Amino acid sequence: MGRVQLFEICLRQGRVVYSPGEPLAGVVRVRLGAPLPFRAIRVTCVGSCGVSNKANDGAWVVEESYFNSSLSLADKGSLPAGEHSFPFQFLLPATAPTSFEGPFGKIVHQVRASIDTPRFSKDHKCSLVFYILNPLNLNSIPDIEQPNVASTTKKFSYKLVKTGSVVLTASTDLRGYVVGQVLRLQADIENQSGKDTSPVVASLLQVSYKAKRWIYDVRTIAEVEGTGVKAWRRAQWQEQILVPALPQSALPGCSLIHIDYYLQVSMKAPEATVTLPLFVGNIAVNQTPLSPCPGTGSSPGALSPVVPSAPPQEDAEAVASGPQFSDPVSLSTKSHSQQQPLSAALGSVSVTTIDPCVQAGSPGRHSLHPPLCVSIGATVPYFAEGSGGPVPTTSALILPPEYSSWGYPYEAPPSYEQSCASTDPGLIPGS
Repeated sequence: MGRVQLFEICLRQGRVVYSPGEPLAGVVRVRLGAPLPFRAIRVTCVGSCGVSNKANDGAWVVEESYFNSSLSLADKGSLPAGEHSFPFQFLLPATAPTSFEGPFGKIVHQVRASIDTPRFSKDHKCSLVFYILNPLNLNSIPDIEQPNVASTTKKFSYKLVKTGSVVLTASTDLRGYVVGQVLRLQADIENQSGKDTSPVVASLLQVSYKAKRWIYDVRTIAEVEGTGVKAWRRAQWQEQILVPALPQSALPGCSLIHIDYYLQVSMKAPEATVTLPLFVGNIAVNQTPLSPCPGTGSSPGALSPVVPSAPPQEDAEAVASGPQFSDPVSLSTKSHSQQQPLSAALGSVSVTTIDPCVQAGSPGRHSLHPPLCVSIGATVPYFAEGSGGPVPTTSALILPPEYSSWGYPYEAPPSYEQSCASTDPGLIPGS
C-alpha cells in the first residue's frame, strides 16, 4: 500500500485574498513513496457561515452555505510513486460575503481535497483557507456626507430641592471612516445647574450580533475621557480617535452576522448619553464633509451649543437665578485609551489603501492582487472574547491587533490643534 509523503493545495501565484466573482485557480500536489491505489481524487471549494451561542465554541447552532462546488481530478486507478499535480479552477460567486471571524461566529471560505482509497484503507484529506474581500465603498451609503450630530437634554435634581439640566451635543466630522483615518470628535456641554458634572467620556463601540436569539457582542475599541464641566458653565471638548484595524461595517451576502459601529459620548452625573452611528469601510468618503450646522458657515470645531427652544418653567427660573453664562471654555483630556499604532499592529505586511479618485485600469496601479485596504487585517480572524488570548487560527496572513490583551493607555494621537495645523494628507478626512 502506498505512503503519502506530501498532500497539499497551492493557489496560483500564492494568492490568499480574492474578490467576489473572481476565478480561483491552483493545483493539488501529491508526493508518494510507493504506488497508491485510489477510487477518486476530488477537490471542493466551499464558503459557509456558522454561529454559536457561546464564545469561541465551534459547535454551531445555525449555519448557512454560500457555495459548494466539486471537481473530480482523477477517477479510479493507481498513482505511481513520485510527484503528481492536479490543476483545478473555480469561479467564486459574485454574492460571496467578506471573510470574517469573531468569538460567536465566522465566515470561512476554503478549498478541500481528498483521496478516496479502497475499503479498509485510510483516506487522505487536506484543506486551505482563503479570504474574500468585498470592499465597502463608503460613498455608496446614503447620506454619508451629511453632518453627524446628536443632542440630548438631561434634567436632574441636586441638593434635594434644586433642579437643573445639562445639554450634551456631540458631533463628528464624518459619518464614515477607513482604517488609519482620524475621527474628529466635538462635544458641547452646557451645564444649566449649580453642580459640577462628572467627566465626559467618548467610546468607539463595535456591536456584532447574530440571528437566532440575537446575541450582542459589544466591544469598546477606543475610549477618551475629558474633564467635567463646572456649574453654570458652557464647555467645548475636541478630541480625536485613530480608527484601528477593524472589520468593515456590514457583511453583504451574510444574514447571520452583522457589524455596526457607534461613537457614544456620555456622562455619569448627571446620566446623559448620545450615540452617533458610524461606518467603517475600505474606500474613503471623497466629498468634503459638511458642517454640523448647515447655513451657519461654521466649521465642526465651532459648533454652537444646542439650547432647548422652550424649556420648562422651573428650568427657566433656575437659569435666570443662576450666574450668566460666559464664553465656552475648552475641556482638557484626562486619558486616551487608543489602540496600538496601525503600523505596529500590521507589522511588515505590505498593504495599500483604495484611492476613490483612481480610475480602473490606470497605469501604475495595476496589480495581480485586488486593491486591498488595511481593514482586511481584522476581517481575518481577530481578537478573542473577554480577557483571554486571541482565538488560534490556521493562517498568519494579516493578524489584527489583540485588543483584549493590551494595556492602557497608549500614546495618544496628535492633539486637535496639531492635526488641524498638519499638512500631512493622510490625516485629512476622506483622503
